[in-house]
Amino acid sequence: MGHATAPLRPATAARSGALKGDVRIPGDKSISHRALMLGGLAEGVTRITGLLEGEDVIATAKAMQALGARIRKLGDTYIVHGVGNGCLLAPEAPLDFGNAGTGCRLTMGLVAAYDFTTRFVGDASLSGRPMGRVLEPLRQMGVQVTAEASDRLPLSLRGPRAPAPLSYRVPMASAQVKSAVLLAGLNTPGVTTVIEPVMTRDHTETMLSGFGAALEVETDADGARTIRLEGRGVLKGQVIDVPGDPSSTAFPLVAALIVPGSDITIRNVLMNPGRTGLILTLQEMGAEIEILDPRRSGGEQVADLRVRASALQGVTVPAERAPSMIDEYPALAIAASFARGETVMRGLAELRVKESDRLAAMARGLAINGVDCSEGGDWLSVRGRPGGKGLGARSAETVVATWLDHRIAMSFLVLGLASEHPVHVDDCAMIATSFPGFIGLMTGLGAEIKET
Repeated sequence: MGHATAPLRPATAARSGALKGDVRIPGDKSISHRALMLGGLAEGVTRITGLLEGEDVIATAKAMQALGARIRKLGDTYIVHGVGNGCLLAPEAPLDFGNAGTGCRLTMGLVAAYDFTTRFVGDASLSGRPMGRVLEPLRQMGVQVTAEASDRLPLSLRGPRAPAPLSYRVPMASAQVKSAVLLAGLNTPGVTTVIEPVMTRDHTETMLSGFGAALEVETDADGARTIRLEGRGVLKGQVIDVPGDPSSTAFPLVAALIVPGSDITIRNVLMNPGRTGLILTLQEMGAEIEILDPRRSGGEQVADLRVRASALQGVTVPAERAPSMIDEYPALAIAASFARGETVMRGLAELRVKESDRLAAMARGLAINGVDCSEGGDWLSVRGRPGGKGLGARSAETVVATWLDHRIAMSFLVLGLASEHPVHVDDCAMIATSFPGFIGLMTGLGAEIKET
């Protein structure tokens, strides 16, 4: 597939003095992907500020260009000239998504109703991740899937000549599956229906409505949501300001909680209720997180967060909270490592199929750095050590394997900031996929992190 193995860039984090400062986190990755996709599909011009300029999002931008959209950057604004709904072009070459699972899976939905062939490729990490949960409903719509390995990249999709709308009940809590089906419905005549028993992040529905799609959402007494989208409508270009990513916010936020004396402010953070599970959990643990100036921007809730070092207490996190914080469990596990008592996290099966098996990677990394933890099929238990005494690597040979996973790398670099001994990770290069400038931002706050 032409993916060279990049040299590893090891990094080390050491016990730091109090973190201080006022920072703005890069734009939300989920919203950035969707803004480029819908902007590229809409009629007219979409102007996007605050776009996350990470490798994952740039891969989506290149894919949309290959499908016919025109995208350029002017100052701090991305200007997207869309093709119009139903008018995507057949790409001349494979769409290479690198490590971008969200971009890849959502684009599969976007092209599913087109009568042409689209080939998807990615890096070693993405090529090892299952795509079946997205491909299953697309197959039900008549999409032909050709894969060299069982529902893994590289693979090709060809849409049906006459796509038919689908009514699909999502069998697991997955915003990506829901979104892929809805995006496929955009170029399908009739009404596409998605039923999700447990609410997941709703950025796709919010943005589709903002672009003018005919979409309605009903929630029953049990919390199940039924989303109906009328296909082949007109989408109009929009002005979008992307708020700060809650998943990236997790790392400086947890760092400030566990490093004694810290007091930082994080600006313009997305506060969508489907994304605030980590903040709620940390507050239950005793975290001092002050929500300042709550407001709306582009249809989404945002706020500033003031975070101060706190004495944390272990809690049991209910499984039903997992959809609202699935990407934040690695950061939560670090916070739990410094809490008094035990923190139990359940409902984590989804972590097995992320950029790495995050559950196994976290458990192994915690254990080799002296954290008392236990791992189950879909749960993790961490028994913390306030003050971090004894935590960290006893020798330079004790190195966390990051498995090409940006969140594993950032989590363990945060662990090292409050541990007695330094923490070493085998690679930090992939952090750029979601949080370019992470090390610079953290060192600007006073964190002791350096590439080694």
